Amino acid sequence: MTTTRRLNDSNKVIVTAALTGAVTTKQDNPYLPTQPKEIAEAALRCYEAGAAMVHIHVRDDNDAGSMRFDKFEEAVGLIRATGCPVLLNLTSSGGQGFSWEERIRPFRELRPEMASFDAGTMNWLHSVVFMNEPRFLELCGQEMRAAGVKPEIEVFDMGMLNTAKHYLKTGVLDAPAHFQLCLGAPGGMEATTESLVYLVNHLPENCTWSTFGIGRGANEITLAALAMGGNIRVGLEDNVYYNKGVLAQGSQQLIGRVRRVAAEFGRVLATPEEARAILGLK
Repeated sequence: MTTTRRLNDSNKVIVTAALTGAVTTKQDNPYLPTQPKEIAEAALRCYEAGAAMVHIHVRDDNDAGSMRFDKFEEAVGLIRATGCPVLLNLTSSGGQGFSWEERIRPFRELRPEMASFDAGTMNWLHSVVFMNEPRFLELCGQEMRAAGVKPEIEVFDMGMLNTAKHYLKTGVLDAPAHFQLCLGAPGGMEATTESLVYLVNHLPENCTWSTFGIGRGANEITLAALAMGGNIRVGLEDNVYYNKGVLAQGSQQLIGRVRRVAAEFGRVLATPEEARAILGLK
């Protein structure tokens, strides 16, 4: 019988709100924020609902996934101008065909608390190659360290987890690491409790971790993570529904459910200040 490791015995759970992503559209859910003002407003609603961190993608003027620096700059500026203490986590992978410079510039110049570090290449949605070649990942690690940005190491399967361990061993990434276990993407591991337990049991010691399930696996992964002492990501990037056939009226509604369910597990949502301490952020 497999024993599940609990790497976090705290009753605090960090909730990250994934606001928009690069693929979901307003046709999928009309509450999806796509432009900087909408993204900033959604970030504030999610903070008020209990999120300690927001994960930010941006869109171009036609709402397609983008890495346009001006869009990141505007969204981040609007959030910071409010004085909201929510932690900022910028994507480094906003779609297909972007140069290394386009992917790195937002976190290098805007200096959020965290940015995504996707630990390998995969066939994304059975249609395109999500390219994260070794030379780019090495550069990404160097640039994050230089900017004082903590990597959020995204892994979609066991191969990516092993790659991340290699980068921790070779110094591309620094310990203690923070992992985001991404489950349910076509081309990656399924969004099941079994998948989550397997990955958690192979995490390095003294790390922190969060997880999310895409689509129909979202609720199962949330419940499993709460039971296992993990942190959680929810939001319209990953799941546009609140219940089967019922659209969520914004990411904040999904956070509200996490708050209620977490209470049944004796866990409470971490504030941004508490999240900083848990993640070892300056």
